[in-house]
Amino acid sequence: MPDPSKLALFVGAALLLLIVPGPSVLYIVTQSVSHGRRAGLASVAGITTGTFVHIAAATIGLSALLASSALAFNVVKYLGAAYLIVVGVRRLLGLDPVEDADARAPSSHARLFRQGVVVNTLNPKTALFFLAFLPQFVNSEHGAAWSQILVLGLIFACLGALSDGAWALVAGTLGERLRNSRRFPAVQRYVSGSVFVGLGALAALSAPAKQA
Repeated sequence: MPDPSKLALFVGAALLLLIVPGPSVLYIVTQSVSHGRRAGLASVAGITTGTFVHIAAATIGLSALLASSALAFNVVKYLGAAYLIVVGVRRLLGLDPVEDADARAPSSHARLFRQGVVVNTLNPKTALFFLAFLPQFVNSEHGAAWSQILVLGLIFACLGALSDGAWALVAGTLGERLRNSRRFPAVQRYVSGSVFVGLGALAALSAPAKQA
């Protein structure tokens, strides 16, 4: 287990990080406003699953490998970025229309979940947290490093799920009013598409940690 004093400091630092909106929050808010609270929560589930990917990577040392290998980092980065950009372009062109609130099917929520996984797996803010920030709270005198990283990562994931869930509920509630507007479908299509393209560009421009 991590040092109790460092654990308290870690929780405070994680909350501060989560309060600042990043790519994941932007994705959740966009989907919640466009599709409603349930879709927003499906997006949160995807984002949280993406956090689990970072936890697993950090625990087994894959994050360090990706940071030290430019080729491995670039392969993961550009494949994911291309996926997000394609999704965004399809929405901008109207090839991936957004369903009406009453016509949402489970498959659409599944798609939002999958997209959320990709968004947070490629989120440079989350990657930087696990690569550069979280290791500072690991104390070799309190057990194996991998077990402490796992515990701290799971705590971060729980805090993130609560924070993101609040964003989804608030944005989904406000979105109900916006969806009554006749102009909203066209506006949200361009906003949603632009968000995906922007997230893809952000992922493509992210850089791996410099080797020592």
